[in-house]
Amino acid sequence: MTEAIKADTRQPISEGSEWTFELLETYDREIARVAQHYGLDTYPNQIEVITSEQMIDAYSSVGMPVGYSHWSFGKQFMSTQKHYKRGQMGLAYEIVINSSPCIAYLMEENTMTMQALVIAHASYGHNSFFKGNYLFRTWTDAEGILDYLVFARNYVAECEERYGEEAVENILDSCHALMNHGVDRYKRPAKLSMAKEKALQRERADYLQSQVNDLWRTLPPKEATAKKRKENRFPPDPQENLLYFIEKNAPRLEPWQREIVRIVRKIAQYFYPQRQTQVMNEGWATFWHYTLLNHLYEEGKLTDGFMMEFLQSHTNVVFQPPYFSRMYSGINPYALGFNMFRDIRRICEEPTDEDRRWFPEIAGSNWLETLDFAMRNFKDESFIAQYLSPRLIRELKLFTVVDDDHDDKLEISAIHDDAGYRQIRQMLADQYNLGNREPNIQVWNVDVYGDRSLTLRHDMHNRRPLGESTPEMLRHIARLWGYDVRIESIDEHGHAELMGECKV
Repeated sequence: MTEAIKADTRQPISEGSEWTFELLETYDREIARVAQHYGLDTYPNQIEVITSEQMIDAYSSVGMPVGYSHWSFGKQFMSTQKHYKRGQMGLAYEIVINSSPCIAYLMEENTMTMQALVIAHASYGHNSFFKGNYLFRTWTDAEGILDYLVFARNYVAECEERYGEEAVENILDSCHALMNHGVDRYKRPAKLSMAKEKALQRERADYLQSQVNDLWRTLPPKEATAKKRKENRFPPDPQENLLYFIEKNAPRLEPWQREIVRIVRKIAQYFYPQRQTQVMNEGWATFWHYTLLNHLYEEGKLTDGFMMEFLQSHTNVVFQPPYFSRMYSGINPYALGFNMFRDIRRICEEPTDEDRRWFPEIAGSNWLETLDFAMRNFKDESFIAQYLSPRLIRELKLFTVVDDDHDDKLEISAIHDDAGYRQIRQMLADQYNLGNREPNIQVWNVDVYGDRSLTLRHDMHNRRPLGESTPEMLRHIARLWGYDVRIESIDEHGHAELMGECKV
């Protein structure tokens, strides 16, 4: 780290708050130089300046400005715009797309300080995370996603013209409702590209339809039905990817509807790593915008006024309200991630005896190499389980509360001692396990030889029942499946109980 430069020898890049494209280029060049100094490996950057209205529009399409249109995006746009105009909310400083080149959107209403913050945060923080983290490298295709989104937008628009907006929206509504259950967690997805998708679209549609026809053509004679039902359960094994199962096997879907199911499934797969790395991704980007801009300040490239404005925004981003505050709505992922990466650096540079006891592998090690290893090889759940330190647990005042439905009282089950630190760390890590946060629902059986009804099974976690939206979920599945759908819950003793049914 460079030594602080005296005020009279500083040569800041700019003095005022107004930005120009020349200044953006200069700041980007300087931030890139410092990022290279720390060894950040990024995709090429593409920076776009857009209006607040365009930012709201991008917001409303789940941060995918080149995606297909859907009424829910417009509804979200109106809601966000209304709150923004009333001053009830601010917009995020940026939107960044995991693509190569990595596209970062800056709002033209921002000051120069905010533009520089966004460049450091998105174009070098998020960008290096997208390129380095194993989940993004395994499950997303930065080279092909933009092409695929353009293909999806054009395909949906063509379907709207040919089959009507209402028919397309109905399919999209149901697919969106099941998006989190349309992810393949174990098989690496194929590369995405518009040219390949176009070339394979017709071939795939014909093949899928022939497979579905074969499946539903295998109706045995009536006298053999009972025996066949017992011998040939379908699917042979439970299937957790509901959208994939529907795409391949739903009896009544037209080829264009299967393609839309596939599009939503592919996009859900693209967002799968983001859902597992929110703490790490935001913490990493926040850590690096803080480090890069402080480095530039110490070199004399930034003014005191710039730093005051930057630190005010940064402090707001990482603010964690206490649990008894009215503003408390859970743990702020920016605060947790940022503090964890700073804490890892502290353990590397200034380890205490406690750190040496808890983290003998990294205490006193090279902090850049240690942070890079952590960024590349973990997701939120394992990152917290591996690196949350007793000192940070004390600073964040974390403790655990057991809320048992068999007990009418709450229990503080872990405090600040060695056993408590381990329990708090593990329980916090478990909160970020998607398997604990989302219901485990799988396709259990299809009555192939009977009424073609679909049976789902839900494995209860910690005796947690399904939510109030279950009937709505069944309605969406039934719309895609075309026949009756029912769902059973499996309790801790393995007993199945019918929890809901939707008749077509």
